[in-house]
Amino acid sequence: MSTLNYKWTYNSQDKNTSQVLQSSLNIPDNIAFLLNERGIHDYDQARQFFRPELKDFYDPFLMKGMSKAVKRLLQAIESNEIIGVYGDYDVDGTCSVAMFARFLKHFTESVHVYQPDRHKEGYGISLKSVDWMKETKIDLVIALDCGIRDVNAAKKIKENNIDLIICDHHNIGDELPQSFSILNPKQLDCNYPFKELCGCGIGFKFIQAYVKHENLKIDLDEFIQFAAVATAADVVPLKEENRWLLKIGVDVLNTSPLLCFKDMFFNAKRQKIIDSSDLVFGIAPRINAAGRLSSALKATEMLMDNDLKTLKPKVQFIEKINKERKEIDEQITKEALLQISKETEKKVTTVAYGSKWHKGVVGIVASRLMESYYRPTVVLCRDGDFVTGSARSVKDFDVYEILNGLSDLFERFGGHKYAAGLTMKEENLNEFIKRFEEAVANKINQEQLIPSLNIEGIISFNDLEKDKPNSPMPKLFRLIEQMAPFGPANPRPNFEIKNLVDTGNSKVVGQKHLKLQLKEKGKNKYVDGIWFNNSKMLKKIQQAESFSLVAALSANTYMGNTKLQLMVKDVKLE
Repeated sequence: MSTLNYKWTYNSQDKNTSQVLQSSLNIPDNIAFLLNERGIHDYDQARQFFRPELKDFYDPFLMKGMSKAVKRLLQAIESNEIIGVYGDYDVDGTCSVAMFARFLKHFTESVHVYQPDRHKEGYGISLKSVDWMKETKIDLVIALDCGIRDVNAAKKIKENNIDLIICDHHNIGDELPQSFSILNPKQLDCNYPFKELCGCGIGFKFIQAYVKHENLKIDLDEFIQFAAVATAADVVPLKEENRWLLKIGVDVLNTSPLLCFKDMFFNAKRQKIIDSSDLVFGIAPRINAAGRLSSALKATEMLMDNDLKTLKPKVQFIEKINKERKEIDEQITKEALLQISKETEKKVTTVAYGSKWHKGVVGIVASRLMESYYRPTVVLCRDGDFVTGSARSVKDFDVYEILNGLSDLFERFGGHKYAAGLTMKEENLNEFIKRFEEAVANKINQEQLIPSLNIEGIISFNDLEKDKPNSPMPKLFRLIEQMAPFGPANPRPNFEIKNLVDTGNSKVVGQKHLKLQLKEKGKNKYVDGIWFNNSKMLKKIQQAESFSLVAALSANTYMGNTKLQLMVKDVKLE
């Protein structure tokens, strides 16, 4: 397995701007710098960052098509029309469907939900679903987290005199689908100020707009929980509305979670204070598992259930499916890694194919391969008469653009800059592998194939001293924790610490991880650290004259005692 070498990059500090922020907020200079890097330059921006409120959100009617969509939904509710809520089978789509259906059920019982079968129908609005719409006598379809590229399905929906409202955040294609209204800030003529909402985020804006239009006294806490989970899971930039959705949503999930989330937190053994990582690693995989191995509707039904008796077996089913998903994912990852020979290691892309691999987990496996071989990756499997799969990309490299240039090979494809899905005839597989490598090689530069560690400051152990006798954690850590939730565009800060040595007490734990005890050279104060999957480095660290490391600050609680722990990302021996 490949060992990644990291490039250490440093943010250039704008001391003048940081000093203004430091004095206005009365905060340490290193925290002022971190905020400045995140586009926070004054008190009001800092207030929105740390304590966002629903009043901070942009007016939903700034979004193109919103007024038209709200009026059409109002007409459907008032006329007791049959409304279909349609969504993708991933976390974003599933949360969107559950959230919007729950909202509609405040006004009408004439609501039906539909999510495509990943294996039989694939992504987007399927032609099969249009037959369901006809049979169910749907008058209005609200498509969430999909639809923007489903030109043929939209045409068929219109031919059947069914109105379609699309709420999507994916890239716009050459042709817009026929629809009653499209809510997608990425439309070139849409003046909505924030373009990076996930599908559920756009659904939430639709709810906001309807509530505002009708001047309803509805508590949005029920719905923002779904938007928070989807925002965390869909890896969108955590700035402006995405951050506000997640920050407020996490607060609600901690104070008054819906029963479905409360049960999942319990099963995921997350009974402390919930943070965004619990949503990404505890909740999202469980919701995703249903669409990967069974039916996404199983997860949607669970998310819509408010009755503890009927909810319990649904949550237990999701637990069972998620366990199966883990086992399949691990096995396919092992097989995919075995395919990467010394010859393929020389390439700038990774393409792995298994005729018997499970379609539902190829996206996870692609992400796993990226962790070992940092380069544009596609993992494929057979799907009936076709080959289908998922693509993932490295930082600052647009894999969607590459696939768009190979679209003559595909039956269909879609996605984002860093993640996409594709389907092709099996006869095109070898040609795709060849052309994908050539296209990436012609576009990518070698620097993009080296993962970087962004360093937001250089600190010493003095910065990690406790400032209060009754607090187990230093002030720097406590202030950084207030910057949560962390994610894209608001990463947990990495710091460089120099001139370190091992105390002699570092050891291997769990067979492959390093539990470190470190001190600054010539000093006696020590700090603990953990470096995952790097047990092979123990002797080198013990024998080094000194070394520098990059780490994030974390808390480690053991037997009721909480201590600071460095989450080590990389080490440079000196």
